[in-house]
Amino acid sequence: MSEQTTRPQRRDRTHWLYLAVIVAVVAGIFVGWLAPGFGKSVGELGTMFVNLIKMMISPVIFCTIVLGIGSVRAASRVGKVGGLALGYFLVMSTVALAIGLVVGNLLEPGSGLNIAEHAKDATKYAEQAEGAGGTWDFLESIIPTSLLSSLTEGSVLQTLFVALLVGFAIQAMGSTGEPILNAVGLIQKLVFRILTMILWLAPIGAFGAIANVVASTGLEAVEQLALLMVAFYLTCAVFVFGVLGVLMRATAGVSIFKLVRYLAREFLLIVSTSSSESALPRLIAKMEHMGVERSTVGIVVPTGYSFNLDGTAIYLTMATLFIADAMGNPLSWTEQLSLLLFMIVASKGAAGVTGAGLATLAGGLQSHRPELLDGVGLIVGIDRFMSEARAVTNFAGNAVATVLVGTWTSTIDAQRVRSVLDRQLPFDETTMVDSHTPDRTDSDDLVPSR
Repeated sequence: MSEQTTRPQRRDRTHWLYLAVIVAVVAGIFVGWLAPGFGKSVGELGTMFVNLIKMMISPVIFCTIVLGIGSVRAASRVGKVGGLALGYFLVMSTVALAIGLVVGNLLEPGSGLNIAEHAKDATKYAEQAEGAGGTWDFLESIIPTSLLSSLTEGSVLQTLFVALLVGFAIQAMGSTGEPILNAVGLIQKLVFRILTMILWLAPIGAFGAIANVVASTGLEAVEQLALLMVAFYLTCAVFVFGVLGVLMRATAGVSIFKLVRYLAREFLLIVSTSSSESALPRLIAKMEHMGVERSTVGIVVPTGYSFNLDGTAIYLTMATLFIADAMGNPLSWTEQLSLLLFMIVASKGAAGVTGAGLATLAGGLQSHRPELLDGVGLIVGIDRFMSEARAVTNFAGNAVATVLVGTWTSTIDAQRVRSVLDRQLPFDETTMVDSHTPDRTDSDDLVPSR
């Protein structure tokens, strides 16, 4: 009898965690509605949980990229994967922008609204956007103060930059870099283990966040803007299942419905925290488990979190049109294109930052149509609810991008993808590390890991 058959099966207790998250969200809604004072007081619980997750993002990205690039001998493969990924991200952002424009112009959800009483909330977002700087400030911010500061300052792009340097340096060292690569691999397992521990606090964070949102906005505020919210959610669904789903089925032969089912727990975690960053480590682990080579996952997923913001593109488009219509000063098609293209570019540097969507929205309006800036206050009340759809769409876009780039670069095991999505090879929820799966990369291109 083999070791695999004699080894006792570890029970997966994580399903209790996600049931607890659902219960916590429902409880948070009722507490925020019936006891708004208490609901506002526990809002920091949600902030603390998201901060715990963000604390681990830089180490996760660093380890993943270093392992992905450092293990590949041929730098040309990294360049090919990165080039295809960036080109795909640009095309998909444009498609998302166009879809948001079409839906916003057809529905005109802001027409006839009086938003003067909400104008006061826009000031802080305008100040936040003003401090963001221009293009050169954005490029300068990518370079960290020191090699280690990129891991401590919480900047995704700085971590990405340093990880690329370290990965290529290890790659150039050849067999001499093997001990460093193995050490990074062990650190990655440690990071994932810590994340597994943190995720057990998700119900507490979800309860605090939801209770605070309902207590602050009230159910009437949500009803007042229901058309915009529903339109945004439906637009995101059309984009994910209609655009991304059709593209993935035609290109890779993978069902979007099976992929969504495979990532169901990650989607639930994102909905409870309104942050796609909370599921980034799990997406990396699950994409590797599904059959995408580590080198591809290590490049596409972290890069996508900064440059593949499909949900944010749709949000910025529809929110801008909503504000312009609500203030009785709609945008022409020329103004729509120039303003929204500006905001899509500006949003790249603010990925994952709390309030980044509102800050980018305010910054774009201030630079192009200052008279519309006061309308940002209307979005404040429901931004949290819309951020959930934003984050889910961004997450789905990055998952699909990983599958597509893996298919285009022949760095995906199609047979394993089918087995995993058909639930024949379940993901190890206890560690988030697929340690029992052999390396699925081309051995001729890799530095031996052992």
